[in-house]
Amino acid sequence: MGKFSAFKLPLKSLGTGTHNFEYHLDKQFFTNMENSDIHGADLDVKLTVVYNGEFYTLDFSIAGEVTLICDRCLDDLHFPIEATYHIVVKYGEDYNDDNDEVLEIPAGDAFLNVAYMIYDTVVLAIPIKHVHPLGKCNRQMSAMLKKHRATTGGEDSELEDQLIEEMDSMDDSQPAQETTDPRWDALRKLGTSDNEE
Repeated sequence: MGKFSAFKLPLKSLGTGTHNFEYHLDKQFFTNMENSDIHGADLDVKLTVVYNGEFYTLDFSIAGEVTLICDRCLDDLHFPIEATYHIVVKYGEDYNDDNDEVLEIPAGDAFLNVAYMIYDTVVLAIPIKHVHPLGKCNRQMSAMLKKHRATTGGEDSELEDQLIEEMDSMDDSQPAQETTDPRWDALRKLGTSDNEE
């Protein structure tokens, strides 16, 4: 039995109408895909297939969470996933995926494996940079990073240290104070003094 046999859609045996399929993705799915960035997963996939007699409309809805490694502090980063994907599948002479919205598969294929469609949808929902929100990184690792930068020196190390200190000292319970440009403040004062006259 293949790694992705559970994701094979029996297209030829589907009658006209709407058909629903559900899948659950865990760490093993991404291990089988040879993805080393995703260290854990708890994702529910709902697939709705509508067949009108000529073509199949596939609508994927993926929700849950993946576990990544934070690029800054190397702790686990739990990243929520909410993604959808829509594609039309039809039979033709040969395999053709030139169009982003229509997939043509050979008429002899009775099944369509949707594992790679699901995988691509999840991966595209993950940002390139994996970092905790400001102030949520591991404080010990941030301190070590700061210490390391101090010993290695470099032009930008002072600025980086200052940014790390600011991020670590941020209190998420208090809203960020807005900074304003003093030139605009002066103009606003002019506008209010004109109105007072």
